[in-house]
Amino acid sequence: MRIQPSSGRGRIARTVRLLTVIGAVVAASAYALPAADASPAAKRIGATQLSAVSAAVARSGVDGIAWYTDTAAGKVLVTADSTVSAAEVATVKRSAGASADAIAIKHTSGVFRLLLSGGAAIYGGRYRCSLGFNVVQASTYYFLTAGHCGKVAKTWYTNSSHTTLIGPTINYSFPGNDYALVRYDNTSLSHPGGYAAANAVVGESVKRTGSTTGTHSGTVTALNVTVRYQGGGTVSGMIQTTVCAEPGDSGGPLYDGTKALGITSGGSGDCKSGGTTFYQPVPEAANAYGVTVY
Repeated sequence: MRIQPSSGRGRIARTVRLLTVIGAVVAASAYALPAADASPAAKRIGATQLSAVSAAVARSGVDGIAWYTDTAAGKVLVTADSTVSAAEVATVKRSAGASADAIAIKHTSGVFRLLLSGGAAIYGGRYRCSLGFNVVQASTYYFLTAGHCGKVAKTWYTNSSHTTLIGPTINYSFPGNDYALVRYDNTSLSHPGGYAAANAVVGESVKRTGSTTGTHSGTVTALNVTVRYQGGGTVSGMIQTTVCAEPGDSGGPLYDGTKALGITSGGSGDCKSGGTTFYQPVPEAANAYGVTVY
């Protein structure tokens, strides 16, 4: 926001007070960008330097952070969960060296964690996850779920007593990505469709369904986000949203109407207080396995 010249000191003082109040409100819900952002030097930060800053954040080794590059703002925007200390924030800033001013830090409540649970939807071993989207290759049917779910279970069932088989985990990718492919071996199970893979858009209104919390809605806030979960590994290229989620919702679908957008990976908070959640884009997962969402 640019302050226009005024004819009197009183008007300037009132304007400054007003901007101070506005700034306090905005800072509570958005990234606080240093005043230096308005300088020509800050605006000259290019994609190459920002890429280097993003890589430095990755090398910082701090868990509980998520980050992405905003080339328009000339910033790498980092969200730190409640476990990240002031010393760790300083570590993240120091990682960029002389380009530390290109990092903007935002704090959020809760803990960035994988939403894996041990307890109804699809069960594998002692874990519970959620079915994502049904997919097909030739005449063989599968479904997509989270990679960290596929990593911990070789076979999936519809019930916790493991008496009704779904089928095996065919492949998974985690960390780095977070998607897995499970084959339907039980021919008595239905696998309805109605979706097509699509890319999410910032600002898009979306819904998520999971076995723990059912269906909730929210908004896409960023794309191509990297997340380092607390004790759970790092994933990149994620969709960041305001949709709430809880343990057991992992693998569930993120969608907009009939558009299949994402697979629930992890996040912070819960569906009482809200939070930040991250999703593996569906097109990448479908392309990796050569399957079609239907």
